[in-house]
Amino acid sequence: MATMKIDSHQNFWHFEPQDFPWISQDMPILRRHQRPADSRPGMDCCGVLGVIAVQARCGPEETDFLLDLAASHAHILGVVGWTDLTRATLEADLARWQGQEKLKGFRHLLQYEPDLAAVVSNPAFNQGVACLQRQQRVFEVLVFAHQLPTVLDFCSRHDQHALVLDHVGKPELRDWQTAPEARRQWAQDLQQLARLPHVSCKLSGLVTQTDWQHQDDPSVADLAHIEHCFDVALEAFGPERLMFGSDWPVCQLATAYQGVHAIAQRWAASRLDRQAQRAFWGGNAMRIYDLTM
Repeated sequence: MATMKIDSHQNFWHFEPQDFPWISQDMPILRRHQRPADSRPGMDCCGVLGVIAVQARCGPEETDFLLDLAASHAHILGVVGWTDLTRATLEADLARWQGQEKLKGFRHLLQYEPDLAAVVSNPAFNQGVACLQRQQRVFEVLVFAHQLPTVLDFCSRHDQHALVLDHVGKPELRDWQTAPEARRQWAQDLQQLARLPHVSCKLSGLVTQTDWQHQDDPSVADLAHIEHCFDVALEAFGPERLMFGSDWPVCQLATAYQGVHAIAQRWAASRLDRQAQRAFWGGNAMRIYDLTM
């Protein structure tokens, strides 16, 4: 039986500089509209059939934008949107999307919070995440490696539905050659988070954690670090809680879609049996996000 491939992480946007302050002038490939049709050639080349569209802007219009794209592009199987989780009217806010079957979850850009500890201990924010879980919505956890300890108790509290860690916790691979202690700390923190059975992990976003500004493609050392990250995640989460994600279009800062897929393909073929490969490439995403083809 052929393996069904689903990309668990792509972003789409109409580029307006004020909406994306993190996209600097030295990222020209991102400073343009990013549409579903633009990633299809790479997906088709790699045999990827479907995708989950994940929010990139923090605004009430973001979820509607992604749902509109999903309505006109059948290969967008699910949407992870944005809404203000601290609002007292959250349940009413969510009700406006009732019947939108492709809306599978929400994300908050925790990595950019200047006081992350205050956010994840905020009663209103916690009530919001609890509300999502009551409605069987996935919440995606986007943090840098050094922030993993800060979200551990938060993730432990919210165990009534799936949480998904983006980008393997974003370890700073560019520093690993000179700071091996950072590598060890990231692995320890990831293993601790993985002890929570309701938390899954996207193997995504690592090519741009390398020194991409000074090379055309990931180096041999970078590839070894990425494979090490995947190995640590596999040991920690097991094959039933890992998903492939391209992080397109951001991945293009470091390599093309096919390059990201090739890294995952080589790793999966050498580490996973046939059943685990089917889970990694599509089965886990289908189950965790309750997707339908």
